[in-house]
Amino acid sequence: MKKLILTLVAALGLVTGAQAAEGGIAWDKAPVNVSDTASLQNGAKLFVNYCLNCHSAAFMRFNRLKDIGLTEQQIKDNLLFTTDKVGETMHAAINPKEAKEWFGANPPDLTVIARSRAGHGGTGADYLYTFLRTFYRDDTKATGWNNLAFPSVGMPHALWQLQGERRALFEEQDVHGKKTEVFKGWEQISPGSMSAQQYDQAVGDLVNYLQWMGEPAQNTRIRVGVWVLLFLAGFTFIAWRLNAAYWKDIK
Repeated sequence: MKKLILTLVAALGLVTGAQAAEGGIAWDKAPVNVSDTASLQNGAKLFVNYCLNCHSAAFMRFNRLKDIGLTEQQIKDNLLFTTDKVGETMHAAINPKEAKEWFGANPPDLTVIARSRAGHGGTGADYLYTFLRTFYRDDTKATGWNNLAFPSVGMPHALWQLQGERRALFEEQDVHGKKTEVFKGWEQISPGSMSAQQYDQAVGDLVNYLQWMGEPAQNTRIRVGVWVLLFLAGFTFIAWRLNAAYWKDIK
């Protein structure tokens, strides 16, 4: 239960963090490629294991994951933790009434979270990618965690077992006559189950899935759009030649 509560707090912070002030760090570019089915499948697994405990994706059905190359049997065997019907929407495992009693509000839906934020010259996916990779230990905070993308975030690091525990190193500098702490780098306190490169890849896959989930039909839309443009180009050429043939004998 304690782990579930911490995960819920983390999930709430994921969306709250997107409302942080514009004065934070620059966002890293998320490696989004919604045509990469292997990345999307791994991202779906991470989403179900680390996000769906507390968040819903009420506009996404489990059987829609067949669009990213999973079979119905694979979905049933590996991803149905909150329901036993592959046609159901992705509802959170936690009871909404209990969540509201504990935290005063239900966790927000994550179906379109990657499309909900843009700034610093980046996208919502860039924000999520940066946010999930810049947690660090901070004993002055109630949760024991802080975040560079959203300073003083009111949530712990939900993926800390994968990334390990880190401490952020700051240096006090004089900026325009004002003493300011400037981020200088990381100090690893304890290792996670993944290397830094593996963790960045995992977060990239998760963000890639969140981006795809916001509009599952985007690949089809692009593919159909290309064929429509090709048809219009061909039709325009035929119409132009017919027009020339019709008027050629008229002076």
